[in-house]
Amino acid sequence: MKEHTRFADLGISPDILRALDQKGFVEPTPIQQQVIQLLFHQRRDLIGRAPTGTGKTAAFGIPIIEGIREGSPHVQVIILVPVRELAIQVAEEFNSLKGKKHLRIFPVYGGQSMELQLRLLNRGVDIVVGTPGRIIDHLNRGSLDLSRVDFVVLDEADEMLNMGFIDDVERILSHTNPERTTLLFSATVPPEIRAIASRHMKDYQMVHAETEKITVDLTEQVYYEVASRDKLEALCRIIEIESDFYGLVFCRTRADVDQVAMQLTERGYHAEALHGDISQTLREKILNKFKRRRLNVLVATDVAARGIDILNLSHVINYSLPQDPDSYVHRIGRTGRAGRPGKAITFVTPEERRRWVMIQKKTRTRPRKETLPRVRDILAAKREHILQEVRESLMGDIEERFLRMAENLLQENVPERALAAVLQQVYQNAVNANDFEPLRGYLSQSREKRRLFIARGKKDGFTKRKLVQFILSRANVDDRKIDNVQVFDSYSFITVPPAEAEHILRRFRESKNGRRPLVELAKPEESNRRFKRKVG
Repeated sequence: MKEHTRFADLGISPDILRALDQKGFVEPTPIQQQVIQLLFHQRRDLIGRAPTGTGKTAAFGIPIIEGIREGSPHVQVIILVPVRELAIQVAEEFNSLKGKKHLRIFPVYGGQSMELQLRLLNRGVDIVVGTPGRIIDHLNRGSLDLSRVDFVVLDEADEMLNMGFIDDVERILSHTNPERTTLLFSATVPPEIRAIASRHMKDYQMVHAETEKITVDLTEQVYYEVASRDKLEALCRIIEIESDFYGLVFCRTRADVDQVAMQLTERGYHAEALHGDISQTLREKILNKFKRRRLNVLVATDVAARGIDILNLSHVINYSLPQDPDSYVHRIGRTGRAGRPGKAITFVTPEERRRWVMIQKKTRTRPRKETLPRVRDILAAKREHILQEVRESLMGDIEERFLRMAENLLQENVPERALAAVLQQVYQNAVNANDFEPLRGYLSQSREKRRLFIARGKKDGFTKRKLVQFILSRANVDDRKIDNVQVFDSYSFITVPPAEAEHILRRFRESKNGRRPLVELAKPEESNRRFKRKVG
């Protein structure tokens, strides 16, 4: 893509340019520029290899809106998508792009009233966005005629393949106008997708989105090594230290989603759960609340998050490690969109290190390893947010009644105490250290933990369990404070909080009987060298 290319350079009509400007779109993504230019200059079939987050809906939406007419007596465009959430999302995107052009755009999916669908289709629709199953239902009823469509779009074709919809897709294509323009978009293009293209597309052209560029450049990627039992506290700290957190939290199972959402709600966060057991009506209400930012945290499974396409998400949190590299790319592609900055955060437990390394290699990404914010860091950030809010208020209009109240307070009190009392009254609960729990488990490179070296290992008959028991026999500490236990041939390591570390070191110094103590504070270079020798 040429540097500084703008939508205005692509020959788009002023009406749609105004709609793009209202959405905050200025520069097209690579897939948008390629597809728009191709379809504007030569209307031909194409396959766009583009994952979620590359702006593909606008890529095919803009040329389609420009290329169809108002007041047509027949359906002009059929867009097939794998899930109902995506049908709703694509229809909303088209409505936001059409400007003043009078186009009738309607999503069709299972779970929606059939009577409503029949009534609207009978009135006339220009663009139908639907799931394969419900489109087949209407074809069987005779309530949908695709014989004169100008465009057919297969969106997320690989997902439709994975969900077993390909036979339905081919059946639908057989009912469409042979002279149509066919656009197929897919994150991957396996042989089954190419076979469909060979049977149903004419002299198509391939267009590729630069997946790695989108992933790395627009989304800041970091990860934290944290014990499973500390994940909730870690999530809360991340939410708290941000001034305007607005994000998706991904969990592996429906039970995890419900539990995390409930725990966040109990702590006072505006959070909701989204998974397959939730009714369609409730799903739509939750998504509407999230889009209007009446929620700032949405906890979801991968499947339930399909079709959620919100441009201004600040964060994506991988509360549970994705199952595979493709899932990782799909997840983090939901932030860092349309030129806006975003941050993807992944929680990695000690047991998941190998799989996490594999995901990084497969996706060719290098997320930055960070240490979770400490309580004092969060409180400092919150105090700065409060001061910024006050500064912004000072720049605006202040009502006369509050000015008079302020004058009275200042006449009766020392100014600093008067202002401090007001801040305390308004913000006391916002900077309460008691709201945070200690991180009890493993936290990599934490300043709250110390690494200890033990001069005993496997040759001495030690296992992880026996090593912990050995430590406990000499130093009476809480065994839950001992973690990241590593046992090698002739030595071992453990990690403990500072107080426990001092107690353990003191007890082993007392029993050394003139010899070198069995337990010492590990030197960073020794710890790293020994560890590399073991795994290298």
